[in-house]
Amino acid sequence: MKGTVGELGEFGLIRELTSRLTTTPAVRLGPGDDAAVVAAPDRRVVASTDILLEGRHFRRDWSTAYDVGRKAAAQNLADIAAMGAVPTALLLGLVVPADLPVTWAGELMDGLRDECQVAGAAVVGGDVVGGDTITVSITALGDLRNHEPVTRAGARPGDVVAVTGWLGWSAAGFAVLSRGFRSPRAFVEAHRRPEPPYHAGPAAAGLGATAMTDVSDGLVADLGHIAEASKVRIDLRSGLIDIPSQMSDIGQAVGVDPLQWVLTGGEDHAIVATFPSDVKLPARWKIIGEVLNPSALPQVTVDGAPWTSKGGWDHFGSIEDAQ
Repeated sequence: MKGTVGELGEFGLIRELTSRLTTTPAVRLGPGDDAAVVAAPDRRVVASTDILLEGRHFRRDWSTAYDVGRKAAAQNLADIAAMGAVPTALLLGLVVPADLPVTWAGELMDGLRDECQVAGAAVVGGDVVGGDTITVSITALGDLRNHEPVTRAGARPGDVVAVTGWLGWSAAGFAVLSRGFRSPRAFVEAHRRPEPPYHAGPAAAGLGATAMTDVSDGLVADLGHIAEASKVRIDLRSGLIDIPSQMSDIGQAVGVDPLQWVLTGGEDHAIVATFPSDVKLPARWKIIGEVLNPSALPQVTVDGAPWTSKGGWDHFGSIEDAQ
């Protein structure tokens, strides 16, 4: 593991990375051939892809390679769970400069592997190429297990809106890191390494969720996608949304209303869904709003009024606008 990826070479790097992987029963043929073979008992495959670019989505002075691996896997596997599917496999496309230490690439793969194990999936293959900027491209696959996918288009007036997982923690952690601090550690770690509630997605499908998504770009922004696809208005009740006291303390220290982080901070990858009002939800789900008939254009409101503050992630906007 000493030296750089340039000294090790492409095939040496591939051997090093694949030697760190584990497998699952769904993987019929793993890395080492022209393509992997993954079982698809449902005969439908749920697929999602995403890219992390150094300097845009992660910083090496803030996050370890292991953190980046966990985050890269989590944000893709969460998309699978948000469709009501069970994650099965992950493919990696990796661009690295020749002078990158081999240890960094190996720790990245360890992070990918370990996050896949949390979700019940496995890394099954990919590609590595040389380039100037570290770029991590992930494709995740999942199995619906004979259920219909839960899309963004099924929310109906009268449904309740419920969420499970953290909201605003990553954004609060970003604010802490941006000011040169490393604590409170729980929020910093939430930014470095999100913890999506993977099992909640398929469970929500079983409960009868009518629409669902993960919170990657911000609660208001992501629910906005559901409102638009379903042609409804979604009204959130701020009084129903929990804000931890430590988050309030961070907000006071940096001059930010923590509700801003909760409503517009992305990268927590909580699962938010709409359910018929008569569904008995498990304790892990927190009702935070309702689905209404659209008064004009489909939109998300907060306490009955449009949310006009900046926030929500836009890949072609500035990083500052997203926080």
